[in-house]
Amino acid sequence: MAIENPRGWRPLQAPFLRWVAIAAAIGFLFGGQVGLSDEVSELPRLFEMPTKDLEQLAQRGDVIAQRVLARRYEGGFLDVRQKHAEAVRWYRLAAGQGDAIAQNNLGRMYDDGEGVSEDDAEASRWYRLAAEQGLADAQYNLGVMCARGDGVPQDDVEAVRWFRMAAEQGLADAQYSLGVMHSNGNGVPKDDVEANRWYRIAAEQGLADAQYNLGVRYARGDGVREDDVEAIRWFRMAAQQGDLGAQVNLGVMYANGEGVSQDHAEAVNWFRRAAKRGDADAQFNLGVLYADGDGVPEDDSEAAHWYRMAAEQGLADAQYNLGVMYANGEGVPEDYVIAYAWASAAAGHGHTEAREAKRFLSKRMTRSQIEQAEERSREYLDLYVVPFQQ
Repeated sequence: MAIENPRGWRPLQAPFLRWVAIAAAIGFLFGGQVGLSDEVSELPRLFEMPTKDLEQLAQRGDVIAQRVLARRYEGGFLDVRQKHAEAVRWYRLAAGQGDAIAQNNLGRMYDDGEGVSEDDAEASRWYRLAAEQGLADAQYNLGVMCARGDGVPQDDVEAVRWFRMAAEQGLADAQYSLGVMHSNGNGVPKDDVEANRWYRIAAEQGLADAQYNLGVRYARGDGVREDDVEAIRWFRMAAQQGDLGAQVNLGVMYANGEGVSQDHAEAVNWFRRAAKRGDADAQFNLGVLYADGDGVPEDDSEAAHWYRMAAEQGLADAQYNLGVMYANGEGVPEDYVIAYAWASAAAGHGHTEAREAKRFLSKRMTRSQIEQAEERSREYLDLYVVPFQQ
């Protein structure tokens, strides 16, 4: 008697988990690159100047030369080796003269602990000095510190204030973060319509995370009329930029024919892109497609491969399905001990069918097999359950 193998699609991913990851990357992204862009556009002569000549100019107190030199040491550009401590020294000199970009970049160095000991309070201090001069990137970074409570008291209202200043200057990440604050009701009353307005403004600037969230909002009908076609449009924009969640959701919608004609081959295309980059949901869905032969030739061995990839990342449905394949000898050698261990891992995540599978298997196993299975189950619990539980 074969164990029933459930077929289904992973649900649309939650939209608001991405903000924390973005905030973590803010300092470098919007400190260094904005400063560099300013140097290239306004002062190509300084940017291309040999380091020896640039340093002489910086030593004479030229604030822009100091900042350009700092950026060069930070990135290891042109004829210098990367030296973060030297970058900090020159940023500090320029920041001390009131240069807002240098202040923001110095804050970033403290934020990331590059060239100095990591110090959130000092990072926030330098961000604030630049933010008060109107630098949008610093306003955004300070908003993130307020939202997190890093180096300053946690204060969502203050975070919103700084995000709004930067957003009104056109900074897409600030617009996106303001959308998140309205979505969650952090620092402002919860307002899905206002959240969507800011997501759209950022999405139309090409920010993939905003495009993703807007796609989710249309798919769910949060603050807008539910519209799968519109959801597909925004997911596709984000997916084409490499956004993993958008690639998975785009695959789901092609597989289910939501907002687009059902096309399993196209679903495979998007799932494979995300699966190769390690997304567990995509790996699971790709396994389902191989098991069913939808969009690809049926191939249980390939299905088991992708289930295993997702199972080892703690995905309970994949652990259960992989256990089923071992129990039935589909794509892998029949092995009740391994099947039981994977079912135990899935059950450890609360998977109801996995508990039933364990009971089913134990009735067909010898005492020796059960002892081996319990030992392996303890190993799998440590490897594939505990590390993934919060």
